[in-house]
Amino acid sequence: MKIAMLARNPKLYSHRRLKEAAEERGHELDIINTLRCTMNITSHRPTVLYNGETLKGYDAVIPRIGASITHYGLAVLRQFEMGGVWPLNESVAIGRSRDKLRSMQIFAKHGLGLPVTAFAHDPKQTDEVMKIAGGAPVVIKLLEGTQGIGVVLGDTERSAKSVIEAFRGANVNILVQEFIKEAGSSDIRVFVVGGKVVASMMRTGAEGDFRSNLHRGGTAKTIKITPEERSTAIRAAKVMGLNVAGVDLLRSNHGPVIMEVNSSPGLEGLENATGKDVAGIIIDFIEKNAKAGSTKTKGKG
Repeated sequence: MKIAMLARNPKLYSHRRLKEAAEERGHELDIINTLRCTMNITSHRPTVLYNGETLKGYDAVIPRIGASITHYGLAVLRQFEMGGVWPLNESVAIGRSRDKLRSMQIFAKHGLGLPVTAFAHDPKQTDEVMKIAGGAPVVIKLLEGTQGIGVVLGDTERSAKSVIEAFRGANVNILVQEFIKEAGSSDIRVFVVGGKVVASMMRTGAEGDFRSNLHRGGTAKTIKITPEERSTAIRAAKVMGLNVAGVDLLRSNHGPVIMEVNSSPGLEGLENATGKDVAGIIIDFIEKNAKAGSTKTKGKG
C-alpha cells in the first residue's frame, strides 16, 4: 500500500513510529507537510499538489493535523477524500472532535457521562453559568485549547468569576465545567482503534497541577479499566465518527465522565506506559479497511 500522512514534523515520535510500522509491513508511507499542500479545486478532477507536483496513487491518508492548523488541514484532507483516498479519520469527524462545545452537545445527546457543563455568550451571565456548574471550584476551558493549554481552575467564586469575565470581555469563547474533585489530578486515556479498546493508561499531573497532560510534566502508568469505562470510550469514538481516538475520562462518584476525545492522539506516552505496539495496530487497521472511494462523507459537510 501507498500511504500519505499529513503531518508537519516528521521527527515527532508518533509520526516516526507510524512510518516504521508501515514500512515493517512492506508499505510505503510519505510524510507530507500539510501547509505545503496546494489544492486544485476543479470539478470532477480535484487534486492535491505538493511542492508543485500532483499527489497520485495513495491508498490511504493518515491525518495528523495540529490544532493550530485545523481549518487548512481539514481542507487538504477533504481534497484527498474527494479524490477517493481512504482517510484513517474523516474530515467531518475530526472537525466535530476539535469543537469542544459541539462534541459535548453530541455526547449529551447520546446520553454519555459528562461533567456538568455551561456555556454563555454574555459576560453578565457569569453568576448563572457558575450556578449551573455547581459553584466553585470550576474548570474553565478555552474552546480552542489543547494539551492542557487554556484550562484554568477557578478554585474560589471570586477567582472563577474574574477569569470568566476576563475571557468573555476579550471575546474568547469558553466552557465552564464542574470540578471532579474525586478524580484528583488523574485521568484515564483510553485508545480506541476500529471500535475496540487497544490500550489504556492513567495520567497523573505534576505536583501542584490539576491537569494531567504528559506534555505538562505529568506521568503515566498502565491501568485496567472497568467495563463501563470501556463502553463509554467506545461509544464516544463512535458518535464522533472516529476510527482512531484517544478518549480522556475522569473517574467520578457517578461513573466515568468524558473530558475530551482526541482525533490525533500521541503514541509516545501510551506505548511507553503499556509496552504495546499501538502504531502497528493502527497500520493493521488501515490494511484491513482502506478501500478507494469508501469515505462516508466524501469530503462533504
